[in-house]
Amino acid sequence: MEIPAEFEKMRSLEDNEVRGAVLTLLDDPAFRKVVKGIVKGVPIWVHKLYTKRFKTVNSFQLGMICPFLVRILKNATTGLTKDFSALPQERQDFIFLSNHRDIVLDSAFLDYILLLSGKKSVEIGIGNNLLIHPWIETLVRLNRSFIVNRSATAAELLESSRQLSRYIRFVIEEKESPVWLAQREGRAKDSDDRTQKSVLKMLAMSGPDDMTLSERLQSLHICPLTISYEYDPCDWLKAAEFQLKRDNPDYVKSEQADLDNMKTGIFGLKGHIHYQVSAPIDSEIAALDSSVPRNQFLDQVAHIIDMHIFKGYRIYPCNRIALDMLHGDNTQESYYTPAEKEAFQTYLEGQLAKIDIPNPDWDFLKERILTMYANPLINHLNATNQK
Repeated sequence: MEIPAEFEKMRSLEDNEVRGAVLTLLDDPAFRKVVKGIVKGVPIWVHKLYTKRFKTVNSFQLGMICPFLVRILKNATTGLTKDFSALPQERQDFIFLSNHRDIVLDSAFLDYILLLSGKKSVEIGIGNNLLIHPWIETLVRLNRSFIVNRSATAAELLESSRQLSRYIRFVIEEKESPVWLAQREGRAKDSDDRTQKSVLKMLAMSGPDDMTLSERLQSLHICPLTISYEYDPCDWLKAAEFQLKRDNPDYVKSEQADLDNMKTGIFGLKGHIHYQVSAPIDSEIAALDSSVPRNQFLDQVAHIIDMHIFKGYRIYPCNRIALDMLHGDNTQESYYTPAEKEAFQTYLEGQLAKIDIPNPDWDFLKERILTMYANPLINHLNATNQK
């Protein structure tokens, strides 16, 4: 398949480029240092010999990425479950539009689930702000990532968004491959997951001129995906960032802080993880009144996605305990045991103890972490009409 030249700098790598990309990685001193830190005592020539068998993206992911994820699942989780039963089995041309919990693992675990089910792995949108080193860009493009320009100027932003929309449509319609996108730019640090209308505007920028807004969104087959983590290993980092921004509105997270977040998110304790996928919302979009103003229509589509994500949450005891602690009552206590509450309180104190910032406001920091765990339950109860 011929890939249009306009996508050259942003596209994911193809099967015929795998061998060269792997060798480029293994010849990069910075990447070799990372590899030695993960797989201690194995000479680099062994890796080069081993990787000769990687001739496709799928073989690279199954041979290199999946074993790494198995290690993460074993050491940093208590299990990964999924429910993909709502997906039509005969097709793979979907956009998984997802809430966002981890910079790296959200899409990686989705790939793991799909690959082990004999499906295509997803193409992944990743911001160029995270491509801090050249080897990171090579690795993510080898892992079916396409580059989203987060550094575009105001003048460049419109065309950058149009190009991104055209590429996503090319992947869905021409490559007939699935795509993963976060429902918003960056993670919702308070876990109040809401679809940004700008994401839907971007998706609707491509397609034939005679297509309506509704038809353009329907043709991309959006499937809301809910990712539930029992514990967020970055909760203390997010809480600290909340206070730093509160105390200094001009605070900007450093590149090192981004790397710390990535490392903590990958290797930190996550407890149980669940992936819940909804069926494509094509018919729900089609049922909307398309005569309303454009922004109002997009608000309605975002609401549909949000409701699916909220209903799909896996609710853990820590979510219910956090809500009771936040409100100072016991309305959820029938869903958890005294031992589970004591364990969560011990966990909370341990996470707070990791925070090292000037003049820590402990009450504020505690409230921020409790809110992160309570919000999925609050949204789930509202979406399912529970009190």
